[in-house]
Amino acid sequence: MREVSQPATEAIRMVEVLRALADPVRLEIVQRLAASGEESCNAIGGDLDVHQTTLSHHYRVLREAGVTWTTVKGRSRLVRLRSDDLDALFPGLLESVLNGARRPRPAAGG
Repeated sequence: MREVSQPATEAIRMVEVLRALADPVRLEIVQRLAASGEESCNAIGGDLDVHQTTLSHHYRVLREAGVTWTTVKGRSRLVRLRSDDLDALFPGLLESVLNGARRPRPAAGG
């Protein structure tokens, strides 16, 4: 197994984390990882209606922002949330974002 380039915990910046989480597709990926723990990129993105190159971009943005950790095992890329690192740096941030994403949206005009 090998790991790809990703920031050290102390190099993670809140603005980059928030920027990464602001995209609906990336937020969906993070929600799925929060539920599953660790997944292969193909398993997570398999049922998202996003082209593979776009999906790769989203994974890269999450990884470079320090939201996820990617490990290469053979031909597979395993992805997991960096929950412990994010909680140590920004207590409650990830949990708040995930809880907010689960809330139903209000009806239009109301």
